[in-house]
Amino acid sequence: MSIFGGTLSNLESGLSYASIRQKTIAQNIANVDTPNYKAKDVSFKNMLTEATNAGLTSHKTNEKHLDFQNEKEMPGVYSYSNLNYRENGNGVDMDDEQANLAENAIYYNALIQRVSDKYNSLNNVIKGG
Repeated sequence: MSIFGGTLSNLESGLSYASIRQKTIAQNIANVDTPNYKAKDVSFKNMLTEATNAGLTSHKTNEKHLDFQNEKEMPGVYSYSNLNYRENGNGVDMDDEQANLAENAIYYNALIQRVSDKYNSLNNVIKGG
């Protein structure tokens, strides 16, 4: 039985998405002057599809163990292949990336606040308050 009815696992999934998106945005900003670099973004829909379609594999020490595969390093990430902002073929728009960075930070902080609220309510119950 889950204490919060799956809320924490949903928040964990949201935090994972925000973390991958943060890494992707940082990679775009780091490559803003790289010729022919194409900007990347993260799609939650793609992440969900990949997670449901992905299986797991491992070395089994017992025939009763289940198979599983390793996940991709950053699931749900895709490139804008036809997008060029500069003559050198670079597809990073710094203004968009900064806006995405701020939006993602707000989203991440909101999720962290919800997780904190859940644990604080559990702490109050434990203390009898």
